[in-house]
Amino acid sequence: MKENMPANNLNLEKQLIYIERFLDALWMERGLSQNTLSAYRNDLMTFAKWLNKRNSSLPNAATADLHEYLADQGGRSARSTARRLSTLRRFYQYMVREGQLKSDPTINIDSPRIGRPLPKSMTEAEVESLLQAPDVNNPTGFRDRTMLEVLYATGLRVSELVGLNLDQVNLRQGVIRVIGKGNKERLVPLGEEAVDWLNRYIREIRPDFFKTSPGSSLFPSNRGKAMTRQTFWYAIKRYAIQAGVNKSLSPHVLRHAFATHLLNHGADLRVVQMLLGHSDISTTQIYTHIAKERLKDLHSQHHPRG
Repeated sequence: MKENMPANNLNLEKQLIYIERFLDALWMERGLSQNTLSAYRNDLMTFAKWLNKRNSSLPNAATADLHEYLADQGGRSARSTARRLSTLRRFYQYMVREGQLKSDPTINIDSPRIGRPLPKSMTEAEVESLLQAPDVNNPTGFRDRTMLEVLYATGLRVSELVGLNLDQVNLRQGVIRVIGKGNKERLVPLGEEAVDWLNRYIREIRPDFFKTSPGSSLFPSNRGKAMTRQTFWYAIKRYAIQAGVNKSLSPHVLRHAFATHLLNHGADLRVVQMLLGHSDISTTQIYTHIAKERLKDLHSQHHPRG
């Protein structure tokens, strides 16, 4: 289908075909999660519906349409607008690459400038309080304490943690094999403390979660099935309240703490990048800003002329 095809020849059902082909290609190329693909789908369908009301369609949209559409999203934050535009850019780049369009209507549209917010982290004392919150005298509490220890020791994403299988852990070498975003594999060291907790958990506690034969999941739910990231995230929030950590925490809170505390203690940025599984070091550099802010706070608190 070429750029100048009459707009009214494409209803929403036909436009959805283009969207799904784009998402399939994106999944094949980058291995994105279903949550990310759903967000792309929602953004594209919202734009397609907006165009449909104006007797136009995705393959027929002009730069002026995109400007008007983005302006119509009044009240949206600059970050939200930038995300929508990013989705549309990828879609139209794909359409041009596949020969469906001659030109990309997003090419001359500037992205809104947005400040990059610093991710919320925790002090080392707060992390210690959080780690000690689960009751290790019962299997669930011991499992959760082990998960928190591994999370803080490795900087894994919560989704990576709950997705771990037993065969991805090598306690003799003290490493875990992680399958991250885009199905990229990396080896992450555990550290002695996490190895000790895992050793006892695997030998003494993990079998209690399986009623029949053991499954492959390293950290099964109380029903012996693979745990969801939402389930463990709710547990983290509950333990944070118990620990008296009065902060608005994100699911990546221990990942942020892992990176920030490493840099505070002199770790090299490139090493932190590899441990976190970031493909671009610019993503990791945000943690240097957190470390600098922490140094400023310490200076203002303790220096006589702070």
